[in-house]
Amino acid sequence: MSGAGFSILIVDDEAQIQRFLRHALEAAGYRVLTADRAATALRLIGSESPDLVVLDLGLPDLDGKAVLGQLRQTSEVPVIVLSARDDETEKIAALDLGANDYVEKPFGIGELLARIRAILRPKRSGEARDELIRLGTLTIDRPAHRVARHGEVIKLTPTEFELLVLLATHAGRVLTHRQILTKVWGPAHTEDVAYLRVFIGQVRHKIEENPAEPTLILTEPGVGYRAKA
Repeated sequence: MSGAGFSILIVDDEAQIQRFLRHALEAAGYRVLTADRAATALRLIGSESPDLVVLDLGLPDLDGKAVLGQLRQTSEVPVIVLSARDDETEKIAALDLGANDYVEKPFGIGELLARIRAILRPKRSGEARDELIRLGTLTIDRPAHRVARHGEVIKLTPTEFELLVLLATHAGRVLTHRQILTKVWGPAHTEDVAYLRVFIGQVRHKIEENPAEPTLILTEPGVGYRAKA
């Protein structure tokens, strides 16, 4: 998918990273904005309305997680965190604060571009808001609470259906255990990770060609799950 028509804000205080990303993103057809400070980034998000933000956590004037916290008070712009912090707790905190994805430094530009395309794809096509959702070979009919593969109905319980819809409508985005448990089971169940794991297994058994090697619902170890984009 061409990047034509989309603008991306790079927020990173490393000039070398900024230059590298600008070159790669512009070559892919995106319009690129840059900021090396949190204050500048927040101002540009308000004035330029970028379609996506690539955010480093280690900014000189404000931690990137604090930027996320401020940003999510007023904006739903997609955010990919790009950081050298590889601790699971950092990833979970950033995702729980509203980041759409988390990519560790050093990173491959091919992987980053693929994750950008995955996040922007629903924005281009409107797939995330359709009553019919496509996930691989699956067709998910939200009003009818019906899932089918090649016309053959797959029977899911109401909770399994809700779990699948949540992941499918955020295809390409990592959802943390806490986010999923809160959305599907409510705030009282935010620590029931083992319970969630059981339900993920049940859904995979019904929708995956090979549940032992899932391709539709992917595990982000220690963090959560991601539906295939």
